[in-house]
Amino acid sequence: MTILQFDPSQSVQRPSFAGNDRIGSSPERPLDAVIEGRLAMALFSVRTLGFPEIRRDHRLCQLPLRKGLALLVYLAEAEGSVGRDVLATMLWPEGGEEVVRARLRRLLHRLQHALGDDTLTIDRSTVRWSAAITLQVDSQLFEEACDHGEFEQACRHYPGDFLEGFSPGDCPQFEEWAFFRREALRGRVIQALERVVHDKHAAGDYAAAAAHAGRLVELDPFSEVYGRHLVRNLLLAGDRTTAQRHLEALTQRLRDELNAAPESETRALLDAGATLPIEDPPSTRYVSSGGVHLAFQTYGAGLVDVLVLPGFVSHVERVWEEPRCRAFLSALAGMGRLILLDRRGVGLSDRVGFNPNVDATAQDIGTVLDAAGSQKVVLFGASEGGPACIRFAVDHPNRVAGLILFASLAKGTATHDYPHALQASQYDMWLQQLVAGWGGPAGIETFAPSLSGDPQARAWWAGLLRAASSPGAIKGVLAALRDMDVRHLLGRISVPTLVLHRHDDRAVRIGAARHLVSHITQARFVELDGADHWPFAGDQQPVLDEIKQFVGSLAG
Repeated sequence: MTILQFDPSQSVQRPSFAGNDRIGSSPERPLDAVIEGRLAMALFSVRTLGFPEIRRDHRLCQLPLRKGLALLVYLAEAEGSVGRDVLATMLWPEGGEEVVRARLRRLLHRLQHALGDDTLTIDRSTVRWSAAITLQVDSQLFEEACDHGEFEQACRHYPGDFLEGFSPGDCPQFEEWAFFRREALRGRVIQALERVVHDKHAAGDYAAAAAHAGRLVELDPFSEVYGRHLVRNLLLAGDRTTAQRHLEALTQRLRDELNAAPESETRALLDAGATLPIEDPPSTRYVSSGGVHLAFQTYGAGLVDVLVLPGFVSHVERVWEEPRCRAFLSALAGMGRLILLDRRGVGLSDRVGFNPNVDATAQDIGTVLDAAGSQKVVLFGASEGGPACIRFAVDHPNRVAGLILFASLAKGTATHDYPHALQASQYDMWLQQLVAGWGGPAGIETFAPSLSGDPQARAWWAGLLRAASSPGAIKGVLAALRDMDVRHLLGRISVPTLVLHRHDDRAVRIGAARHLVSHITQARFVELDGADHWPFAGDQQPVLDEIKQFVGSLAG
């Protein structure tokens, strides 16, 4: 495939029409009418997945400037008009107003000269792709296939990450926008690939399942689940040599990068002759809310639903990989129908270009409950998931049977009247440390001291972090959580509430739990032994016993 060559000194040639049907060759049609008809039928395809390209009627358009390509991609993704001031500020952030306006005028003129005068619709305040041409954008085709459940087709539309290897230069606003778009699309292709691997394996097409599993391994080379999918399907396809090679490569990656050995299930694959079944998590579904796709699962059955909203990071499929977490979730599913979701911005849900606050996450809870057909729910808010559950319980008490707050808090940072959290400066320092350690098991010593020495738990947590977010994206999520404050809502909670907290929790102080209880009318407080912040870490049985008693009292 020919790649765009950016050479500012290159002369720009107007695209010519190939073939014997030359412009003006028909005496019945004036030249202007022929050109107008040609433009009306012109097909422009915008490649954004991988290194970007613009093609007209399948012919590569040679564009002389990176900022021009960036502008065209941005307009294509916008699917409508964009303000000239927005484009100018995005592409030339340091220039004065008159200077950047002049640069934008010159750039638009050059683009029209390169693509055709009627390709863009430009007025005094806005710019857009013209309605006189047909515009095809590969990222939109990919998302449409995902929306329709055509996951194999979606995977074919995704040869690489959004604008992979491309940068227009010193344009931080553009880079930030591209980053969030890239993360959102990457999350969706992972989910699509996982579904295709499952379907191909179930249909006995092991070679195809292995091919798609290989792409998953490329996206996350440290995931043992993806590695097992690949090795198992290669074995079933009869390619034991390649399976052995991939297993050895996975073993070396885990040892070199994470100082961990593969799990026993992984090591047993070759000896078992691929007879071990694939332990799939519950099927992941998607629902759209305001253009944001939310990933959720339902599992089990019962008289009441139990929705679990974790802390700052989650991944509805990766949580099932850790044996202790899987046992904890399975136990919850034995008490009622379990509902899991990834809030917007993390996990398999769409990344968003803004910091999702408590109100946005509470809205996500309602959207998922509607999609799951839930009439009455017990909300289980763990850590930073608690405030959004509080918000939803206050706004929709008729839909909430009860509220469980585990290791949670009402305010993100400390003030003179709330000493139960980190100071803002301490929070920012913790965030910097977390981001610096991303890619490894960042923070596990704080979140789960009882598991911090377990190589498998460390590898799982590192893989979940990588799958759930990225260093840049998680900054926005945590910034919103740092600034959240739901203290004014506590007195308005009218549903039965259970507050659980381990006495020596290193992530959230026990004082935060005592503050919740003192301000919630119907709250019961259970102070547990231990230092683990995660409910499934350490001794999980006392946690499950309290939850079972609470849920049982509501269902009865």
